[in-house]
Amino acid sequence: MTSILPSSPMQGGALSTPAAPREDLREAAQAFEAIFIRQLLSSARASDFGGGDLFGGPGLEQFEAMRDEQFADIASQQGTFGLAAAIERQLNAFVDQGGD
Repeated sequence: MTSILPSSPMQGGALSTPAAPREDLREAAQAFEAIFIRQLLSSARASDFGGGDLFGGPGLEQFEAMRDEQFADIASQQGTFGLAAAIERQLNAFVDQGGD
């Protein structure tokens, strides 16, 4: 069994500080929004309108999956749907309580 050790806090001779809890919360909320958007797009693609015989195939499916993933990441970072911002607003109260 191999153990994974945390990276050293020393980087370039200076002590690195961990990201602030609010930044961690923002990143987690954006990641959740990206997952949500991916699922939304995946469900939309599951609809069959016919005509897949001509343009379908595993290559197209792989391309669509990669495109949807990239779109979801960009949309969540830019706040296009606003889900990450709503999650962040609600959970900020818990971050504030944890500091007391």
